[in-house]
Amino acid sequence: MAQVLEFRLPDLGEGLTEAEIVRWLVDVGDVVAIDQPVVEVETAKAMVEVPCPYAGVVTARFGDEGAELPVGAPLLTVAVGATEPVPGGTAGASGPAESQVEESSGNVLVGYGTGAPAARRRRIRPSSPLGGRTAASGGASAASGPEPVGSAGGPVPGASAAGREPVWDSAVESPAPDAPRGTPAQGDVVLETVRPHDGPVAVISPLVRRLARDNGVDLRELRGSGPDGLILRVDVEHAVRARAGAAEQHVAAEPSVPAPAAVTAPVPAASRGAAGGERIPLRGVRGAVADKLSRSRREIPDATCWVDADATELMAARKAMNAAGGPKVSLLALLARICTAALARHPELNSTVDLEAREIVRLPEVHLGFAAQTDRGLVVPVVRDAQDRTAESLTEEFARLTDKARQGTLTPADLTGGTFTLNNYGVFGVDGSTPIINHPEAAMLGVGRIVPKPWVHEGQLAVRQVVQLSLTFDHRVCDGGTAGGFLRYVADCVEQPAVLLRTL
Repeated sequence: MAQVLEFRLPDLGEGLTEAEIVRWLVDVGDVVAIDQPVVEVETAKAMVEVPCPYAGVVTARFGDEGAELPVGAPLLTVAVGATEPVPGGTAGASGPAESQVEESSGNVLVGYGTGAPAARRRRIRPSSPLGGRTAASGGASAASGPEPVGSAGGPVPGASAAGREPVWDSAVESPAPDAPRGTPAQGDVVLETVRPHDGPVAVISPLVRRLARDNGVDLRELRGSGPDGLILRVDVEHAVRARAGAAEQHVAAEPSVPAPAAVTAPVPAASRGAAGGERIPLRGVRGAVADKLSRSRREIPDATCWVDADATELMAARKAMNAAGGPKVSLLALLARICTAALARHPELNSTVDLEAREIVRLPEVHLGFAAQTDRGLVVPVVRDAQDRTAESLTEEFARLTDKARQGTLTPADLTGGTFTLNNYGVFGVDGSTPIINHPEAAMLGVGRIVPKPWVHEGQLAVRQVVQLSLTFDHRVCDGGTAGGFLRYVADCVEQPAVLLRTL
């Protein structure tokens, strides 16, 4: 028989612990090839297509679209070696199980391999030669039938259990189905899986612990519906709803004591509607932005300085460059070249703070982040080694990353590792702002819109193209003199681009 292998949500890097299923790219019964994308997930960093390291037939999927899964949770099971689907969601055999050679890819994401798992083997005897339960971790087959149950009597999470994502604390352990034990018989389907820790386990998912903690739920009072009494996310959510319902009943049962007319006051409309307002989960990109900005405000003692600059000469220089032929140069690329030159003169601002070591770490390369607004929210792609790029190269890289951002295909690597951020909020038609530093960086330069304004030029009042520049900096890495020197140099280059030539 074909060997059924379980593919779990891999570690997507950068410390990400969970991902939301956005769209399934395969169905149960589909034949998949090695490294074929099978699901599109959204992490706190980006949208990612996850490739499957096995070739065969999909026998089960775990989690509905919109569900959040922790790293290490099963995504799907694949009958390796099978070439066509069979009734019941299992795969047709391509030869005896003993002669099967596992097909897997060496081209993997961070944190998971594609060889056979280092786990104990268990065999499950199917109810018929080609039917019955074949999904690892207790997943039910595509055919209708009773839902498998764990040893605690609760449903085992599977493709048909909406909202019941399995949770455990490593990519090596996962719940196994409550199956008959004994001597394997010929034709049994081999499942690569292990049981969770022996004995009753209350909860082993950081996601579930956090959910319980945020809602004041005592996990010791819950009885889990997962295997061996494992407490799942749905158990915590049920407890939260039950407690809310009990509180409402308690309030309704209390005898009302009318207050004296003299102290009765109308309740403001805003207060009446607050409890029933729309609630939008802070997750995905929006949640990541909220976490990072909150941490920046919490940890970084920031300060902001700003200056108005006459950008008329810079705009004229760009127009002349583009008129000379060749690839067009963007204004953002020219501002980026000015930033890298300024950072070479003031390296304090291209640094980070190591709190544990109580050290300022000055970084040799400038990995320049730039803010890009997309339908999914604000993202900050990173241009690597910006200090070594020409204006043309910067223009090309900005365009490439912006296009990926709008398509939602940026990878975690595209969005991390920045050392300094350039934020052109002038595209929104505003003049100025006080940017929040992109933690753990030390500074961010904000650029407002460039608009005609009255300006004293060469002793005469004239209409010039004026821009406001704002620098927010970490006061731990430098004082106002350094920050002011950086910003003044940027403004000088904007007003007289020839100043930049002296440093090239």
